[in-house]
Amino acid sequence: MRRLAVVPHSNSVASAYIHVPFCRHRCGYCNFALVAGRDDLFDDYLYCLEIELSRRLPAPWPVQTLFLGGGTPTHLPSDRLKRLLELLGYWLPVQSDGEYSVEANPLDCTKSCLTDLRSAGVNRLSLGGQSFDDEKLQTLQRDHNGSQLLTVLDLAKDYFQNLSLDLIFGVPGESLDQWRQDVCMALDSPIVHLSTYGLTIERGANFYGRTLRGRLSELDSETQLSMYLLAIERLTSAGWQHYEVSNFSNPNYECRHNQVYWQGRYWWGFGPGAASFLPTTMAEDGLSQDKTVLPSRHQSEYSEAVRMTNHRSTTQYLRRMQQGISPIAEREPIDRQQAVRERLVFGLRQRAGIDLRELDTMYGSDASQLFKPHLARFLELGYLEQSGTQLRLTQSGLVISDSLWPDLLE
Repeated sequence: MRRLAVVPHSNSVASAYIHVPFCRHRCGYCNFALVAGRDDLFDDYLYCLEIELSRRLPAPWPVQTLFLGGGTPTHLPSDRLKRLLELLGYWLPVQSDGEYSVEANPLDCTKSCLTDLRSAGVNRLSLGGQSFDDEKLQTLQRDHNGSQLLTVLDLAKDYFQNLSLDLIFGVPGESLDQWRQDVCMALDSPIVHLSTYGLTIERGANFYGRTLRGRLSELDSETQLSMYLLAIERLTSAGWQHYEVSNFSNPNYECRHNQVYWQGRYWWGFGPGAASFLPTTMAEDGLSQDKTVLPSRHQSEYSEAVRMTNHRSTTQYLRRMQQGISPIAEREPIDRQQAVRERLVFGLRQRAGIDLRELDTMYGSDASQLFKPHLARFLELGYLEQSGTQLRLTQSGLVISDSLWPDLLE
């Protein structure tokens, strides 16, 4: 690996996401950009990731937050995982007060794996446990059971104080009591951060076809709503902060990397399917382009940011990198109006809401004109509340928030 001096840069881009596209198998609900059973591609992936990093970054680029997701980063065997961590330690060194997160599958979390992660500077582990209930785990086609998840959590606490867990609710056949038990067991575990996601069955997932054929029935919306409200009540009563629509934490353990997205800050993205959000001045990737790059949905003479997304297909990503062709599938210029709209929506996802003065500063004048009459209607319906210049979702708005976003983004 060629050695370059670290070049100081502005704080405008201080975060990075790395997509590791490998899994042991694809769970029934998953439509993420990944490949299962293709361990033969490990070395090609590491080679191509290094090419992408070296071509897009002018020099090693210190970051405040680094997030390895997937896929399952910990599916890589020890030698490849160490190679990946070494590569990132060189090109994207995490600053001493930074957050370095890695997503992990419970069955991968051996003492050796956890030691490798901690030795490389990882200081936040996010476990994709999804449930402690064996029946739910079987329905979700997970490869661990509840007992194994408890064992891994107990082991992981000896390596990471900042320990996060994902749980899924709304699984076909799930009862409210089963979900209550999941939440209670999470509270009794050593985690300090919890993400709760309602199951969505989307095109590209195995569950989607099974649902269309009538072999799988989605849980009714009323039960899913009750589950969501139960989680909020149990967790906040226990002193946890409900700081974002789907996320809860002990004080000072919010996921700093995800806050980069919600607060409209810039980030790098590397690997198959990864998205970057960058200033227009940093949008070149140092690789040749071709005609497969999709045009933006939003054309404007003014653009201060660009969202770029790599090809989702792992094999396509590898092929393009090996041929010296850009892996980027889409470049979307973000004009001022769109940036303000997105900042409002992502800001409202946070329970603290957003200060409307920030939007005015971004827009250069009164930004509320972009959202009339929707803001007035949502305030009147009780979905939003305003205190001075601070705007936030109410409890009523929180539970239907996904239905509000299209009007605010149009």
